[in-house]
Amino acid sequence: MATVIGVADMAVSNKPEESLVTYSLGSCIAVITFDPVARVGGILHFMLPEASMDVEKARKKPAMFADSGIPALFKQTYQLGATKKNTIVKVAGGSQIMDENGVFNIGKRNYLAMRKIFWKNNVLIAAEHVGGSVNRTVRLEIATGRVVLKVSGFGEVEL
Repeated sequence: MATVIGVADMAVSNKPEESLVTYSLGSCIAVITFDPVARVGGILHFMLPEASMDVEKARKKPAMFADSGIPALFKQTYQLGATKKNTIVKVAGGSQIMDENGVFNIGKRNYLAMRKIFWKNNVLIAAEHVGGSVNRTVRLEIATGRVVLKVSGFGEVEL
């Protein structure tokens, strides 16, 4: 059973039969967490770095922003039994799509905002596939913690 996470959304699960998947990561970033002891995982698909860009939207949809979505993702996994010390974090996305000249640099800004949050909270990234100018899809298999990355034009690899 696959649960699809849309843009500016997230999902967590402890059901071994479930997979979480998010599509079309351009400048957006997917934060994938998995605790192999508790068998709890989650995916956040955030699109912008800071909730202060639109406070009202952040209140309604915290998963839209790195600084409100990342804490919410971790809190939801903790509620299902995950612990910070056991959680493995992987990330994908942050491309420069439709901004070849780097005017807005949303992908880079998203990545820097995420890294700043992780640094402040002593969270290490186990694996990442970021930047460039490609679209990505990621899938987390809850039974195994396996993260499968599909990159446009390159096929699937394990992240």
